[in-house]
Amino acid sequence: MWETPGADSLPSRDPSPVVDGFGSVGQLATLACLLEVSAPKPGNVHRGADFEDLTLNDFLVSATCIGPAMQAAAERGVGLTVRDAIHATRSCVGRNTNLGTVLLLAPLAAVPRGMVLADGVPGVLARLTAADAALVYQAILLAQPGGLGQSGELDVHGPPPASLLEAMRVAEDRDLVARQYTTNFATVLDQVVPWLVAGRSSGWSLTESIIYTHVRLMEAYPDSLIARKCGPEVARRAARMALAALDAGPPPNPDYYAAVADLDFWLRSDGNRRNPGTTADLIAAGLFAALRQRLLPPPWN
Repeated sequence: MWETPGADSLPSRDPSPVVDGFGSVGQLATLACLLEVSAPKPGNVHRGADFEDLTLNDFLVSATCIGPAMQAAAERGVGLTVRDAIHATRSCVGRNTNLGTVLLLAPLAAVPRGMVLADGVPGVLARLTAADAALVYQAILLAQPGGLGQSGELDVHGPPPASLLEAMRVAEDRDLVARQYTTNFATVLDQVVPWLVAGRSSGWSLTESIIYTHVRLMEAYPDSLIARKCGPEVARRAARMALAALDAGPPPNPDYYAAVADLDFWLRSDGNRRNPGTTADLIAAGLFAALRQRLLPPPWN
């Protein structure tokens, strides 16, 4: 049963948006991940497509596993939340399904209930400590993300830095997840959330809105995971194909669906190495933010 916040949990500032969502923080984190992976986004695992080494069930189980860690984020902090969520995922699934998503959800989940995310995220990031950096580095090594490699400066295979934000600044030009930490989650809060809401306002289903936002995000930001695994030019080619889908017209234009299908087919070639996983991570984070602030009301058809 989804928890319903009482009147005493609503924001005290007036006027202000409602920010308490439809359930607990842990429930909303799980729901966001479930909605993200269920939508048939081009290039990703979803209810109609598995990878050889990753299945829909892996992601469904992972979504459930991280709920308790996210529920305690405001009290335990970002580092412990990330470490505990990844440990739970590895224990249940045995592989990396959600490192990027967890890194994005943890600071959002750590914002106190009753506070607007845009107001609360800067404070959460400003309070990150050396202990947070060490715990996040532990989580990254435990997750063993694809295409990580070694980077010489602030390498996760070496000692953790004194500042997690310092590590994120080093990586921000090549990793869109890291860039959220250095920009107060600007992409998630100022682009992904409004795009999702705009789709629903246009009369689309939430699934259609998720897919369109995914394509739009791929075009705006060549996917970091594709770039790490296949090189920047492959990521840029994926972005150009996403642009072709957008140029074909929004749903329900048949040319748009055809272009999305072409993009999906190409992304799934080469053994799914072109999986736009970073884009999916930002979709999950945007869904969590929108659900928490009641911007995507049910039913979530």
